[in-house]
Amino acid sequence: MAKLGKKHTDSLTKVEAGTLYKLDDALEISLSCKRGKFDESVDLAIRLGVDPRHADQMIRSSHVLPHGTGKTERVLVFAKGDKVKEALDAGADFAGGDDIVAKIQGGWLDFDRTIATPDMMGTVGKIGRVLGPRGLMPNAKLGTVTFDVARVVQEIKSGKVDFKVDKSGIVHAMIGKISFGSDKLRENLLSFIGKIIQLKPSSAKGIYFKSISMSSTMGPGIKLDPIELKTLLKAA
Repeated sequence: MAKLGKKHTDSLTKVEAGTLYKLDDALEISLSCKRGKFDESVDLAIRLGVDPRHADQMIRSSHVLPHGTGKTERVLVFAKGDKVKEALDAGADFAGGDDIVAKIQGGWLDFDRTIATPDMMGTVGKIGRVLGPRGLMPNAKLGTVTFDVARVVQEIKSGKVDFKVDKSGIVHAMIGKISFGSDKLRENLLSFIGKIIQLKPSSAKGIYFKSISMSSTMGPGIKLDPIELKTLLKAA
């Protein structure tokens, strides 16, 4: 059995199993548990009272966080004509049509997010088996199939996160970096929770937020109090 390091052991002692923490207390604990020499990510895991086997309870969307994620995204836009220039002027790292598709078919994958204009989806479909399994396929439900490429490029560059509920009913999302500090992380977290509330399916019965856990890359999971979060959102 691997031996736990002293810093990891110390961080575990700061969290009591079964306790629901107030948001400010959870943020304080999470920031104090920083162990890595890098800027750790802060993530949420939200277990929802939905059954994703039913189409009307499948939650999938995107959200622009007030302070971004702290992650630099390399954006590729599939487009042609004037839309290529529009995408590049808006901050896209790469833009093109058949030339880009051929490059990807040759093994190139040096990008993190993709956008496509609707008239390019037939061409993009040729590499669906490459992009799909990697979560890189443009998707109309996420707003990444659009002629308004400039707006979407800017949203992604400013901190747009895509998310969907998994088979276990859990939504995972990154809400920032430890270096953001408690105030920015607090605003990002509440903004994201507010978005999830907006997406509650009318067919979902019973408790919607079954559990909400926050953790940094190297830190312990900290369970948040869903009732307090709803109260904070109402007061905002």
